[in-house]
Amino acid sequence: MDDYLIKSKSKTNPDYGCDPYERPIEEHISKGVINLDKPSGPSSHEVDSWVKRILHVNKTGHGGTLDPKVTGVLPIGIDTATRVSQLLLPAGKEYVCLMTMHKEMPEDQVYEIFDQFTGKIYQTPPVKSAVKRELRVRTIYYATIYEIKGKDVLFRVGCEAGTYIRTLCHDIGEALGCGAHMAELRRTRAGPFNERNDDLVNLHDLTDAYHFWVEDGDESYLRNAIKPMEVAADHLPQIFIKDSAVEAICQGAKLAAGGISMLSKGIKRGDLVAIKSLKGELVASGIALASTEEIMNADSGLVVNTNKVFMQPGVYPMAWK
Repeated sequence: MDDYLIKSKSKTNPDYGCDPYERPIEEHISKGVINLDKPSGPSSHEVDSWVKRILHVNKTGHGGTLDPKVTGVLPIGIDTATRVSQLLLPAGKEYVCLMTMHKEMPEDQVYEIFDQFTGKIYQTPPVKSAVKRELRVRTIYYATIYEIKGKDVLFRVGCEAGTYIRTLCHDIGEALGCGAHMAELRRTRAGPFNERNDDLVNLHDLTDAYHFWVEDGDESYLRNAIKPMEVAADHLPQIFIKDSAVEAICQGAKLAAGGISMLSKGIKRGDLVAIKSLKGELVASGIALASTEEIMNADSGLVVNTNKVFMQPGVYPMAWK
């Protein structure tokens, strides 16, 4: 709790709501997200459909599309949790890429050019993209070369959402003067979901976990494969609200300073924030209208403009007549 500041000490009523990790298994599934290891070949939408059939659920949806040949981290929301996948779209991403240069180049020159592609860069989306092709600015947080072997360069890159690695390889090739293209790509992180987590599962793991539950009554494998939807908001600044404020937020109200119990340090105006109950349930997301310091000093007034509600009304009692 060192990253949080207490604005008002509050207790939560055990008669309402539930710790996200203690939900009954059926509810756990319907409000769950999967850190799925996407295989090469199928589209992200095809993988969605396979997960839907494996788990016999009504709806699935992914956060951050991967091209068919790209492998790696593909977060998938189930039923109620499909909406939280939208919180992952602006989250930072990490990839491991194999780039092939069109002719061998001196290693020191390759390292020098890679250094130039760290920080803010200009990109135009590739022809085959789902967005309008116009020049845009994206941030490369780091680009670490692991190995250079002949024409091949293996590197890890951390980048802002919306960065096209295929375009990055092309632009690096242009800067080198030899040309280059992306040969292979694997996503290793999408927001809070990481390939190094012990909850990364493939489709076979998910199928086995489901059958262990259905045939043997063993929920443990499925609970490890499917995480509470709250995990999808872990990368956002957090605001924890009192029980008395939950129902108002569920009805679409803006969050007032008086309803806050605890909040993350370092919130800035305009930040996308997660609004949670004192039990840790994801209630909503919203745009901060004030900084952490301003919220801590405020006795009244609106501090978050709620833009998406995830909790159904009626879970907590109304605190107004």
